[in-house]
Amino acid sequence: MKTVSLTDVSGYLPGEPVPASYYTDCPGAEDRLRDNPMFRVPPLRHHVTGESNVDLVERAVQPLIERHGRSEIRSVDVLLMHSQLPDTPFVGAGTEVARRLGLNPSWLIDVANAGCASFVHMLELARQILRSTEARTALICNAQTAAGQLFTQSEVRRLAQAAIPGDGCGVGYLTTSASSPVLELVSRHIGAYGGDMTAVLDDGRRYWEPGRSQLRIGFSEEGVSTVLERGNRLVPELVREVCDRIAVPTEEIDLLVTNQPNRTFLHNWRRSMGLPAERHPDTFDTCGNLFGAAIPITLDRALRSGRVHEGDLVVLGGFAHAGDYAAAAAIRWGEVA
Repeated sequence: MKTVSLTDVSGYLPGEPVPASYYTDCPGAEDRLRDNPMFRVPPLRHHVTGESNVDLVERAVQPLIERHGRSEIRSVDVLLMHSQLPDTPFVGAGTEVARRLGLNPSWLIDVANAGCASFVHMLELARQILRSTEARTALICNAQTAAGQLFTQSEVRRLAQAAIPGDGCGVGYLTTSASSPVLELVSRHIGAYGGDMTAVLDDGRRYWEPGRSQLRIGFSEEGVSTVLERGNRLVPELVREVCDRIAVPTEEIDLLVTNQPNRTFLHNWRRSMGLPAERHPDTFDTCGNLFGAAIPITLDRALRSGRVHEGDLVVLGGFAHAGDYAAAAAIRWGEVA
């Protein structure tokens, strides 16, 4: 069985930071969910201002090109792409990413599911492809552009949910090497929770049909409580499971990198794992909830700031939507690029 490594990651944030006041001082800003732990406002986030998912990927990949060489990145065998808010109908963003970067992959998949945990989901998919085929390298891409497009709509901007997301892109470079081997990976698809998080249009139309209502997430007080309970439970469960498989207690994780939905989850997860804050990097206050891009961007920041050392046990973990997917991966980090 071939060893597969998460050899490198890189991230990109668009534009200048947008302050919380953009939402909290918005005329008519009023929502019964504003004080809920799920929606406590981060001070800053970034917004796209016309950039597409592909634009963000193109920028996020540039540091990988600088560190590994353009020819090495152009020769990747596998390209996986996840867009939190798809903006390329029919063909998907993956083909345009390949065109822009000059790639000719044997495997090209636009991944539609796994939301905030999609980086781990794509890590699992890429690992399986690299292990079972002749492919030797993969590029996995998470682009998030909903904050500056969906949540800045005039009516949606007034809601508590709007102030939480931020935009950005994170990418990972995988190789069939022992540079930073993926030791173990666990995932769980929970069909019973599917459909519990929905997009809503008040006039009842389908999102592609013309109309005046603005697309938003269908949160209710009961639904938010359910998501908080599931998220608090699922991420520690999956992290413990992956640590059990490698026979390491969670307290010995050197770096736990999770998705970044809100401060409540982040606090509860590290407390459940028995980890101090310095071993659980947090980008929520400066980036907001980056959805699927949060894990690679947060890991990239930890790497570039010197928080990851050769031989460290890095665990990635997260859950998606209202809990329909959760996953965790254990990586023995090699030399930091």
